[in-house]
Amino acid sequence: MTHDFHELAIGGVLFAPFVTYALGAFAIVLLLRPILHLIGFAKMFSHSSIAELSLYVMVLGTVVLLV
Repeated sequence: MTHDFHELAIGGVLFAPFVTYALGAFAIVLLLRPILHLIGFAKMFSHSSIAELSLYVMVLGTVVLLV
C-alpha cells in the first residue's frame, strides 16, 4: 500500500505534509484560546505555558492521526 502525500508548495519550495499539519494544529489552538480563557484554563495549572504547549502537542497528534 502506498500513500499519496501532497506537499505544500510556497514560492516553488516544497514543504513536507507535517508542516501543513503543524500549521493546522496551530490554527485550531488559536481558535480554542478564547474558549479556554473563559473557562479559566490557565488558572488550573502552575505553568500555564507548558499546559498550553501540551494542548498543542495533543491537537497536533490528533490531526496527524486523523488525516
